[in-house]
Amino acid sequence: MHTFHLAELPARMTATAMVRPPKTPGLLAAECLAGMRLGAPVISPDRLQLRRFVMFAAWRDEAAVDNFLLTDPLGRRLADGWHLRLEFVRRWGKVTEFADLPRNTSRTDPDEPVVAVTLARMRLPELPRFIAWGRGVERQVRDHPAATLSLAAIRPPRTVSTFSIWRSAKEMTEMVFGHTDPATQAAEVSRRHHRAMAERERRDFHHEFTTLRFRALSEHGTWLGRSNYLPR
Repeated sequence: MHTFHLAELPARMTATAMVRPPKTPGLLAAECLAGMRLGAPVISPDRLQLRRFVMFAAWRDEAAVDNFLLTDPLGRRLADGWHLRLEFVRRWGKVTEFADLPRNTSRTDPDEPVVAVTLARMRLPELPRFIAWGRGVERQVRDHPAATLSLAAIRPPRTVSTFSIWRSAKEMTEMVFGHTDPATQAAEVSRRHHRAMAERERRDFHHEFTTLRFRALSEHGTWLGRSNYLPR
């Protein structure tokens, strides 16, 4: 099982967790990061939001998740936030901590909702290129009407992640390959993600990179004053 957590925390608590991730029975891997607003200016407080804590984690089973949220000091704070429980579906690329995931476990119905998580370890000399190509893609995902929630997160100096919930796998795939309906996004905007992928193939921005696709099992809590981000 995997989970994705969002919570408002003191900046010091976020910074501590980024340096020393939680250790608790049944936790297989955890990425602790600070929130980052998609499309924010390069030099901006929105690029490192230490009071908005993000955790993506792999667990042995659901009982381990429940135990963490009930007994761990960080877990109890996250229990007051928002999280999704996720069923893994497919992996592209590889990051060491999640490399044991198979390429795929099942097929998704093109019309069913889907959750996407990307995780990258940056090549620091490539950071200016990554920012130049990435900000347009960030705005494309942020403003796409089929994405019910989309955000990014960062752990300096080299870890970057994105998270998004989509009304359907079909709409997400169309965005990735630049096939979005012109009524949804202008042609120039719809091709940003596809062009950025081609640039990455030409010269990689990352030391490691993976895209993971999930099926949402359940949604818990609230984020920014609302819940029900999962399409029904």
